[in-house]
Amino acid sequence: MYIKGVGMTKFDYSQKPWWQFAYEAALEAMEDAKMSMSDIEAVVFSGMSSAAGGEHQTHKVSFLSDLFKTNVPIIEVPSVCGGGGAALWTALHLTGFKNILVLAGERLVDNQSAVVVDWILSAAERVLEQTEGMLFPTQNALLWQKYADKYGATMDDLALISLKNHRHAVLNPKAYFYQKPIDLEKIKNSPIVSSPFRLMDCSLSVNGGAAAVVSAEESDVRIIGSGFATDYLLTFGREDITHFKATQLAAKQAFEQAKITPQDINVAELHDAFTSVELISYEDIGFAEEGRGSDLIKSGKLNLGGEMPINTSGGLKAKGHPISATGLAQVYEIVNQLRGKCGERQVNYPRYGLTHNIGGAGGSVTVHIFEKM
Repeated sequence: MYIKGVGMTKFDYSQKPWWQFAYEAALEAMEDAKMSMSDIEAVVFSGMSSAAGGEHQTHKVSFLSDLFKTNVPIIEVPSVCGGGGAALWTALHLTGFKNILVLAGERLVDNQSAVVVDWILSAAERVLEQTEGMLFPTQNALLWQKYADKYGATMDDLALISLKNHRHAVLNPKAYFYQKPIDLEKIKNSPIVSSPFRLMDCSLSVNGGAAAVVSAEESDVRIIGSGFATDYLLTFGREDITHFKATQLAAKQAFEQAKITPQDINVAELHDAFTSVELISYEDIGFAEEGRGSDLIKSGKLNLGGEMPINTSGGLKAKGHPISATGLAQVYEIVNQLRGKCGERQVNYPRYGLTHNIGGAGGSVTVHIFEKM
């Protein structure tokens, strides 16, 4: 299957309803594809805020039918922060449809912080872990401490990831931190959130939408690999808490389908909900050997101008993380990189790009590989 068009709203705190973010992104994707809704034969949607927020809209597929004035099949694919990638994976596995619109929209930040945090926490285990204080920052901080003890990585390594992604976001007009530079000193001295994690180790909750038109008709970007795997909700019931098995499995599937290796990738968007997650994902995907992710970030290869820039959009860290829309926003960035449309943050002549989208703390993971035709 091919990508015919992509669209994305600016990620910010504007208080448009969830459907308007999705609608604006979808219109941009269809315009990019030179299509109208009459060309779309199926829709796959992902979102969570509309059900939990003030709109209380759970019958979203019918709402989207009304919004787009269409009667085609519409499938909702919830997978929390991994929803966008799961929606794309689902679209690629539907049969009998030529053109499929994949979209997501979230107004996540529209309430008190405690309420928004409660929505986000529904992506993790609520009874055993969270009653003991296992909020996402704490959970990931503990995983990181275990990893750091095992492999000797440091918080200075994570600060370099945050710095890289903020530098990239400064060049991205659709990122929250566009033209808002953050230096290394501010990163290292930001407030402690859950020791040893600081504020600048954590991604940014925002509102936004993203979309893509997937087609059987040839285009300039082809999807050559698509992997999807899951893991236990109870994080501490897993075999190894220093790595995400679902990422390893999804990446293996995607690379086997694509018939290329991790070393062939020219640009990638990784799920950096926390800086530690990006570093560990270097290893889980195959960009670095086990325990050597810190060497990769210190090498400079992942910065713009390096051999394989990662999170040229700014990533979840500095572009922002509107939960379900994140995975499709990654696709938006990679497709535009392969097309040479990223302006100041453009990678030189990329052929292969990769997106990596996680739901929860490694509970559901998709990996997609794209080729410039």
